Amino acid sequence: MKRTLFYKVFGGYLLIIVLLALLVMIFTSALIREHYIDTLSTDLENYNFALLPGITDLTDQRSCRRLDSLIKNIGAKSGTRITVIDTNGFVLADSEDDPATMDNHNNRQEIREAMIGQTGISIRFSRTIRKNMLYVAVPIKKDEALIGILRSSLCLDAVNALLGRLSIRILQALLIIVLIGGLIALFHASKLERPIKELVSMSRRIGQGDFDVNLFFKKNDEFKELADSFNIMVGQIKSLIIELSNEKEALDTIISSIQEGIMVIDKKGKIVMCNQSFERIVASAAVTDKFYWELIRQQEISKLVQNALAEKNTPLQTEIEITGRTYICSASPLSRANQIIITFHDITELVNAATMKKEFILNISHELRTPLTAIKGFVETLEDEKGNRKEQYIGIIKRHTDRLINIINDLQTLSRLEERMDLKIEEVDIRKMTKNIARMFESALRRKSLSLRLDFAPELPLLKADPFKLEQAIINLIDNAVKYTEQGEIVLSIEQKNHDFIIKVVDTGIGISEEHIPRIFERFYVVDQSRSRKLGGTGLGLSIVKHIIQAHGGNISVQSIVNQGTTFIITLPRQAK
Repeated sequence: MKRTLFYKVFGGYLLIIVLLALLVMIFTSALIREHYIDTLSTDLENYNFALLPGITDLTDQRSCRRLDSLIKNIGAKSGTRITVIDTNGFVLADSEDDPATMDNHNNRQEIREAMIGQTGISIRFSRTIRKNMLYVAVPIKKDEALIGILRSSLCLDAVNALLGRLSIRILQALLIIVLIGGLIALFHASKLERPIKELVSMSRRIGQGDFDVNLFFKKNDEFKELADSFNIMVGQIKSLIIELSNEKEALDTIISSIQEGIMVIDKKGKIVMCNQSFERIVASAAVTDKFYWELIRQQEISKLVQNALAEKNTPLQTEIEITGRTYICSASPLSRANQIIITFHDITELVNAATMKKEFILNISHELRTPLTAIKGFVETLEDEKGNRKEQYIGIIKRHTDRLINIINDLQTLSRLEERMDLKIEEVDIRKMTKNIARMFESALRRKSLSLRLDFAPELPLLKADPFKLEQAIINLIDNAVKYTEQGEIVLSIEQKNHDFIIKVVDTGIGISEEHIPRIFERFYVVDQSRSRKLGGTGLGLSIVKHIIQAHGGNISVQSIVNQGTTFIITLPRQAK
């Protein structure tokens, strides 16, 4: 059971009051008893001195019978037991017993004291009458010579009864005092507990996060000083909490805005904190309080954590792959908190760029080597040739030279687009532009027995764009459609949705398999290299289209089914961004 301050203070006061009452009762009873016995002793001593003149001669004459008769008569009248003893301790007379049957009294304390001329006083149990007695003995002298001892005694039963009644009265008075003292203690304990309970209540509210508290006591005492100090402390804590909250909010905002994933784990591997980027990496929102190996089952991470714990203050890093993306993971121990912070830096684009650069170099070297090898071979053949086949060889050389020029031109175009694209924005009539583009492909369409159908939504508004670059993008898409379509038709459709223009180029050609679709906009990436070379393609056209569309603030996507056809979808804002 909880012992409150009230019970402690009240119990302490009450215990002190009861102990003091008991001590008062004990010492008062003892003092009254001592005083009463002293008074009785004095009375008996005076009584003895009053009897001495009447019994001195009888004691000196050793008239025991007359002396015993006198003593019995006096004792019966006074109610006091009187005994006369000679100097040898033998009883000469006694008011209540036969002297001849009584023991020698020479060893009694009061007798010994009287023998030396003093008044002897003693309290002891009398075996004769079976009661506690008060004995007072005085010497009997004649001509300064000790001739005997006169002793008077009283039974203490009356004294004890009187003292008992007095003790009851004292006890009653003390009980009243204890009751009054208890009420006073109750009042003071309650008064002392009230500010403490209020202070506890305020402290509990602060513990629950409520800092709008104010402690006030009216009396100008230590509790008021405590209340003033408490209020100052609460104000400082509130300011500190607000400052810490602002800093934490700022830190949380910074951590949340960081693109790199951040995870903090304790020494057991449990996740203590993370940001939204990390939750996106592991594709889970319930991350906190989980173990990191439940979310990332990579042996490299476990080794990184173990090394971080072993190295203590040395940051470590490794490269891992999670759900198809590549990350550089750095681990740094937080020695004071006994924790480890791990960051995940996404380098997927850098890895892809490095891979694309490598493939680009391989592709361009391959693309350049083929026509150059052909040109060199036919030039050497021309040196030895004397017949009519020179024109044929010259035609082949010209075709390969044109291919080299086309590759270089497309590379220059793509380079300029990647560096910086300066758009010359004008109002473009998209219907008129596409009709002009369709006329450019009439001969190519006739040669392959294909048709190009234009499908325009009614009342298309003017489009704000760079007419030359937009025309170049559409030409590249239609050119690809013509090259890779052997039969059927090509459809160019334009419509407006909300504030965007949707341009679609649909063909019924050979299509693109699913694994090639994510990469068809890369430079020099071709699905069928032999067919591309045969048709004179450079592998740069779709990359150029993508850069032009993105420069206008739009995007391009592709849908395709093998041997059924391909659809390129361009989404352009009505006004280029």
